[in-house]
Amino acid sequence: MKAVVYNESVALDAPEALTDTTLPDPEPAGHDLLVEVHAVSVNPVDTKIRGGVLPPPATPKVLGWDASGVVRAVGDKVTLFKPGDRVMYAGSLLRAGTNCELHLVDERIVGPMSTRLSFEEAAALPLTSLTAWELLFDRLQVREGRNPIATLLIIGGAGGVGSIMIQLARQLTGMTVVATASRQETRKCVHEVGAHHVIDHTRPMPEQLRDLGLDEVDYVASLTHTDKHLVAIAEMLAPQGKLGLIDDPVTLDVPILKPKSISLHWELMYTRSMYQTPDMIEQHNILVHVAELVDAGVLRTTLADHFGVINAANLRRAHALIESGKARGKIVLSGF
Repeated sequence: MKAVVYNESVALDAPEALTDTTLPDPEPAGHDLLVEVHAVSVNPVDTKIRGGVLPPPATPKVLGWDASGVVRAVGDKVTLFKPGDRVMYAGSLLRAGTNCELHLVDERIVGPMSTRLSFEEAAALPLTSLTAWELLFDRLQVREGRNPIATLLIIGGAGGVGSIMIQLARQLTGMTVVATASRQETRKCVHEVGAHHVIDHTRPMPEQLRDLGLDEVDYVASLTHTDKHLVAIAEMLAPQGKLGLIDDPVTLDVPILKPKSISLHWELMYTRSMYQTPDMIEQHNILVHVAELVDAGVLRTTLADHFGVINAANLRRAHALIESGKARGKIVLSGF
């Protein structure tokens, strides 16, 4: 099968950063689905692993943690899917990635594709939807239903996770949703997906909140540069408020949260698959719900750019855009 791999953790312009190759076709066993990959999307995790995780000697590593495709074969313990089913998923950090023609994935972290979506649109959804859902409902413990008193601030609202979280919070809860964006085009995107208010995270945020008539917020979902914004977050959060984050600050001055008894919650979408948790199948259930919401017109894909077929050259372009910090929505590639 065709695949795109990396052999060394080097700069993106180095020849060995991403290369086209051919690998043996994998065989499913147990709970595995063998998926013929039709489309993939590129996420910051791809660039972080490529730039910071050295593959084992003589073992090319396949990146990619978002895919849509068709089930071609199943393992002997599979009960949720059958050959011919169209699926979408985000994979596991412990297994080969999705930048290949044929991919093995555990059925318990796979969902059905919405009937309304193309493979490209579907590939843009799994990782961001799972991350946004788990952060909002599992970590911050927001309840679905109407609760007009609560206020949620999403720092980094124009990215893939932020765009999905705004939709989930706006459509499934009654919270007031405030999101941050700094450029005119990203501010427009954040408004379009449903944020009640948009503020600029490059300017003092507490002052902008007060200008909106909001003295404090009940929840903060910090999706980027949490260490840089932590002082402002502590000021904006109400006593006994909740802070959730997904980024990787080298240090975090958490004692600043103590006076208000602010709770801190970290979200990593891969935890359930990495540790084979008893509730691992919840990711399947979440993706089922996401597909239903798309079918009902409640949730929409955040596909922003299509970079052509899945090969090393196009993946380099996608990685470069993500590393620039200027990507909005999701970058998708399809076909080999």
